[in-house]
Amino acid sequence: MPTKKQRPKRKAAKPPPERPRRAGKRPGSGHTPVVRVPRPLQYKVVELSTVDEGSLERTLNEWIPKGWNLDGVQFAMRESSKRPAMAFVFFTREGEAATHDGEEARERLMRLSETGSPTAELAADNARVHAKRSQALRMPISAHERLAQLAGLDEPEPLEKGLTLEPEE
Repeated sequence: MPTKKQRPKRKAAKPPPERPRRAGKRPGSGHTPVVRVPRPLQYKVVELSTVDEGSLERTLNEWIPKGWNLDGVQFAMRESSKRPAMAFVFFTREGEAATHDGEEARERLMRLSETGSPTAELAADNARVHAKRSQALRMPISAHERLAQLAGLDEPEPLEKGLTLEPEE
């Protein structure tokens, strides 16, 4: 018959000293609470198109010393891969919220449009094309005419009326 292993006997030790109990008080309740008035937050979003350990580290090490607090990271996933395609890193800090000045934005857009940049030319061309399309869309056209427009033909071929094909017997 196998013998049972005997548990080692406990060494005699002094029990821990009893702590003095406060009647009905929780630890830390004797301190006055610090009440902070919530202030507006500023938000910063950093987009990372390459998501790896190094790019996340660089982003955090760049913005946290500037006084920004990490709020969270959101990953954009690809269906075909387990690796994220992009990441958005969100930071916050206390401060006055940014104000939106519509008039200043409008003036800036006007200055940019007056510079004659290639982008401004493209925008003007797109506006002209859109104006032509909106005029064309006012009057209903047939599907045949629309296909001709999409194909780039100036004028659609005239429809031949009165022709019917009879099956041969």
